[in-house]
Amino acid sequence: MSERMSEHAFDLFVNGTVFFDVVFTGLPSLPLRGTEVQASGMGSCPGGIANLAIAASRLGLHTSLAAAFGDDVYGDFCWSTLTEQEGVDLTYSRRFSDWHSPVTVSMVVERDRAMLTHTHPAPVPASELPAAVPDAAIGFAHLDAEPQEWHAKAKRAGMLLFGDTGWDEEEKWSPSLLEQLSDFYCFLPNSDEAMAYTHTNDPHDAVRALAERVPVAVVTCGGQGALAVDSTTGEQEWVPSLPVNAHDPTGAGDVFGAGFVLGTLRGWPLRQRLAFANLCAALSVQQVGGSLAAPGWGDIIDWLARTQAKAGDGSAHAAELAATYGFIADVLPATGRISVRRARATIARASDAEAHRSW
Repeated sequence: MSERMSEHAFDLFVNGTVFFDVVFTGLPSLPLRGTEVQASGMGSCPGGIANLAIAASRLGLHTSLAAAFGDDVYGDFCWSTLTEQEGVDLTYSRRFSDWHSPVTVSMVVERDRAMLTHTHPAPVPASELPAAVPDAAIGFAHLDAEPQEWHAKAKRAGMLLFGDTGWDEEEKWSPSLLEQLSDFYCFLPNSDEAMAYTHTNDPHDAVRALAERVPVAVVTCGGQGALAVDSTTGEQEWVPSLPVNAHDPTGAGDVFGAGFVLGTLRGWPLRQRLAFANLCAALSVQQVGGSLAAPGWGDIIDWLARTQAKAGDGSAHAAELAATYGFIADVLPATGRISVRRARATIARASDAEAHRSW
């Protein structure tokens, strides 16, 4: 069971679209017309907003997800993985007959990715999910062109809303999206999105512009780390990313978001929130597939132990990291799942899942 971190029914509520993700890694290049390329690795998992829900659940957050699921095999797999394997509550989700679940193929080349997605129109308007706003300390939503009714309701109910957004395919970067932030407590775009929506040319300028709209503004800058301004405390921080051998960046932003949410619930200083979120994202990119790669506390404990050992052997860089992340030893969960099950490369049979449930 998760360690409850708030007085609410749920620590975190997330709302969005769940995709069935297939991730191919180790590609020498993207396939060209009329050619075939061999991938050295692959994984399949729930994706989209499920990346965030699973990442949060693995960190011990009692998490509920509202999304539409098809009644096809893809929907079966995503639903059972979320509930049975990852402990995510789907009370506010719905299944629909004769609706094809969204599917995304992610192809990783040279530490970056290209994606191919197949979707059908949603079976119900976005305003119908969730049908009711759950009792949660924090809500997380993906901002689109159209505002959602539940955002304002959640704010009135006392929920702290966190939001992110995606790349504007039409590249219009409408300011109406930022107007939605009046209901939000925290906004976490990446640097490209932040600069485009604020019409700035530097992430530092972008985060300051966003800080005028939300109490907590965070801008992730990939390999350069993350910037943030917390207007409620007056804190302004930049925390560099961790040097890692990145294998697959899929879902790293969602994992970062889950880590930042946990730090917020625990009341950590801004620098620790950013550092912890950076660490979670760095651990995730060393594995295959967004939600598959999300770290649990066991991964974090193992990383800290290795880092401290290297520091003891005289590594100056490891000593610096050990000092920065030493606070983790004081915030480990008293209860809850420590290790996580690393998924097989393809959709597992029920017997496979049962055999490895203790991972």
